[in-house]
Amino acid sequence: MARPAARWLLRGTAPAVALLGLAVAAPATAHVTLTPSTTQAGEPAVLRFAIGHGCDGSATTAVTIRIPEPITAVTPTRHPLWDVEQEVVPLDPPVVDAHGARLTERVAAVTFRAQEPLPEGERDVLEIALVLPPDAGTTLSFPTIQTCEQGQSAWTEVPAGGQDPEQLDRPAPTLVVTPDDPGADGAASAVDTLTAVRADTDPSGRGNGEAPLLAVGAFGLGLLATLLAIAALARQRRRS
Repeated sequence: MARPAARWLLRGTAPAVALLGLAVAAPATAHVTLTPSTTQAGEPAVLRFAIGHGCDGSATTAVTIRIPEPITAVTPTRHPLWDVEQEVVPLDPPVVDAHGARLTERVAAVTFRAQEPLPEGERDVLEIALVLPPDAGTTLSFPTIQTCEQGQSAWTEVPAGGQDPEQLDRPAPTLVVTPDDPGADGAASAVDTLTAVRADTDPSGRGNGEAPLLAVGAFGLGLLATLLAIAALARQRRRS
């Protein structure tokens, strides 16, 4: 009799345990999340802020994103359901951007105001474009205030050194700037080298032997493509 009772108990408690797990996991997934198009230092990036919930069930009416000081300029993406406002503050002293322009002010915050409140249970994504700072390893925090029809949620907490952001109740959306992709530099160098070789030859292509070099390169690419095709056919035959 003990075994059937135990099985009954397990069947009865399993749904409760599952619901408890969902209840515990819910706060961790209820954050305002940030997804960058890239994290590479010095590169242009589009930051996507996902709003997936309201304030304790209340519909969202506005979202204000604070811009960290290393960022001097941002460009909000137009959204048909939201109006955009920018808070501009003076820079003292002024700074010079990557294009040599002298900047005397910066965008300190961007506010998206919903033309109609975003209902609880529906999500939306708000975007801003900017250029990431050149220093890899920099952590950028974007404190975000979510205003609702009733109340607000301040996603502004920044972890202390070594603290797990998941331990925070209201963590600010963050990203870590990563080193620039060395592969991209290598590709750019290869293009520059090829351009220089072509510039040193005369229009006939005979000046520095450009035609033989290009012919050898084309032959090598063709041979590589053939070998890859043979290898793919061999794998397909082994599987069959």
